Amino acid sequence: MESVRVQLAGQRIKASGRIVGADSAEHPAFSASYDLVTDEAGVTRRLSIRLALAARERQMSISRDEEGTWMVEDGSTHQRSRFDGALDVDVVLSPFFNTLPIRRLGLAQQAEDIELPVVYVSLLDLRVEGATLTYSSGADGIHVLSPVSSSTVAVDEDGFVVDYPGLAARI
Repeated sequence: MESVRVQLAGQRIKASGRIVGADSAEHPAFSASYDLVTDEAGVTRRLSIRLALAARERQMSISRDEEGTWMVEDGSTHQRSRFDGALDVDVVLSPFFNTLPIRRLGLAQQAEDIELPVVYVSLLDLRVEGATLTYSSGADGIHVLSPVSSSTVAVDEDGFVVDYPGLAARI
């Protein structure tokens, strides 16, 4: 389950969220919270994540400077990368993060395939790597192809994901 509080100012997004998952065959029980800030163009500027598993708690932060360099910090390591020019972060198990490129690029109104480099965060181990997501719009919604899934999501008139089959639906 994911709960997100979003503040909008034009394309700028400030979001605070929580994701909670019960123990399952796919993953252990966990709780994660995050804070996200984008710039006026909807490009991710800062993301902090706090993760709690039964065995441990961890936190990390990701930020992007004006030159497009990302800094990833987890308390013990620092990583700097351009992540192939990524402007967005995608967090596994969160439908909200698909909203970022959908809104920024107006993908609900476009039909052609768009391949986007992203900073890809594996939520349960906070592993960060570059990845490419493919988005394409159709009558049935926006098809999202990621390294771990392929799904067609529904969005509202503001570009926020409201249904991600098998993962989440807005209530």
